[in-house]
Amino acid sequence: MLPDAACRTGAVIRHNTMLLLREPGPLASRLIMPLAFIALLHPLYQAAEGHAAGASQAVIATLVTFSLLALSIVGGSILVERVWHTWERVRQTPLRPAELLTGKAVPVLVALLAQQALIVGFGVAVLGMGVAGPALLALAVLAWSLTLLSLGAAIGVLARSFSELSVIYDIGGMLLSSLGGALVPLSALPGWVRHVAPASPGYWAVSALKAALSGNGPGTLRASAVLAGFALACGLVAAARVGRGAARSASL
Repeated sequence: MLPDAACRTGAVIRHNTMLLLREPGPLASRLIMPLAFIALLHPLYQAAEGHAAGASQAVIATLVTFSLLALSIVGGSILVERVWHTWERVRQTPLRPAELLTGKAVPVLVALLAQQALIVGFGVAVLGMGVAGPALLALAVLAWSLTLLSLGAAIGVLARSFSELSVIYDIGGMLLSSLGGALVPLSALPGWVRHVAPASPGYWAVSALKAALSGNGPGTLRASAVLAGFALACGLVAAARVGRGAARSASL
């Protein structure tokens, strides 16, 4: 059973990788734009917080903000199956919901990890950012990436049209980033924002990344565990909707 599942999942991964690489423009922009963004933000954060803190804040702000683009990629890859009325055909194959969702998520995960590695590498090599806990940083980045993919999958099976997906992504992405303290530190935001911020996965992403950069193991593990909880919850929602057929194209 396990080899069969691996073969089915691998086939979906190869197919979705081909679709992702067939149109390399959006992927290339998601790798290049963050570098321009971080170069613009760094002087502002450096003037406000000093060299070391400014570099880490610029990297975290860029990483969290641009990684949110993964929501639209994985969500759109699922929604397009429904719009093209191929979703039911896919569900008639031996593919299980978890295999289907994994096959769609893995290529995006690889692209997302490459993007975040490029951002961190730019911060270290160009901005002189220090990384006290490389292994902790890898854990934080992976936990955040899996959260984004699970959330994107859940949005993909819940949205009824591309316009609805766009609204959810635009508003949700802004909330995740703003409430998380990515672009503007929470200390500079109104008090009520600090009280509701823990409800946002973006808050825990920022917390995990800051803790990892400073070498704070317990802080990184705690924030990463919360992100894993978000990822599990969203993944279960997506798998349940796919398994029950609630995401079929006829609902559009």
